[in-house]
Amino acid sequence: MNAVRTGSPGATRVCPHCKATILESAAVCPACRHHLRFEDAAARDAATITPLSVEGMLRGPDGERAWEYTVVVAIRNERGEEIARHVVGVGALYGDEQRTFSLSVEAKDVPAPRGSRMRGKR
Repeated sequence: MNAVRTGSPGATRVCPHCKATILESAAVCPACRHHLRFEDAAARDAATITPLSVEGMLRGPDGERAWEYTVVVAIRNERGEEIARHVVGVGALYGDEQRTFSLSVEAKDVPAPRGSRMRGKR
């Protein structure tokens, strides 16, 4: 487990378990959920907010047909420019099947260095 890192807000690193790009401040990898360092769960949960949470369900089409689906997540900046786009998953749905899709954005208040603001793909 690693000690708390003191990088800039939005600084990233690679999870040593799943190789996903994650925030340097993360105590638990959001992709594989492995613990990266000890952090009091109550303090972590109190500091984290979820400003966006969406959930929806798809049922397969009627009859002997199928739907193929692609789940895409895109992030745009304040000017509407796409700064990230990822295919999260693909699959097929038949008439008797259903899938539930959930998207949430978790945010955590962190102190910003004086007079600086990081720009880039965040």
